[in-house]
Amino acid sequence: MKLVDGRAEIDDLDRFLNEIGQISEETGSTVQLFDADYVAGERHLRRAAELAGRAGERGTTIAREPAVELLLYAAGRRQINRALETGVGEGSMAVVGVVDGGDEAAAVTAVEGLLASTESVQWGDRETLTDFFDIEDAELAVVDGDLEAIVLERVALLAVEG
Repeated sequence: MKLVDGRAEIDDLDRFLNEIGQISEETGSTVQLFDADYVAGERHLRRAAELAGRAGERGTTIAREPAVELLLYAAGRRQINRALETGVGEGSMAVVGVVDGGDEAAAVTAVEGLLASTESVQWGDRETLTDFFDIEDAELAVVDGDLEAIVLERVALLAVEG
């Protein structure tokens, strides 16, 4: 699994998503892009990819498409509409992409070609994460403010609920 981050300028979301789909098809890689504000860190995406892959191997997936399964696990949600909030949208935004399997190097290069900038971006907006994952101050106090630890728990719970 490889990660890519940068800034996307998306004028036409459908066209952008079709281009991502084409990269996935041509390289045999699962490719999913996220709004960087919803990503708690590298461990968050690695764990989501691991659990989504495990569900695929066991035949216990929630979604038909591996990229959507990855999105659901990263969001810690079974509801696609809520999980889609974590994905990319139109406009200028910091993004983090996951490329898993297939020709990962070619897929990363192709995804980077779609980005306006491949300079590293800030991941994980604290307010966005606490709101989206319904994290209370009391939970943060228990883990000494380690927001990513709680997000990882939410991601893992999706596998347990399945």
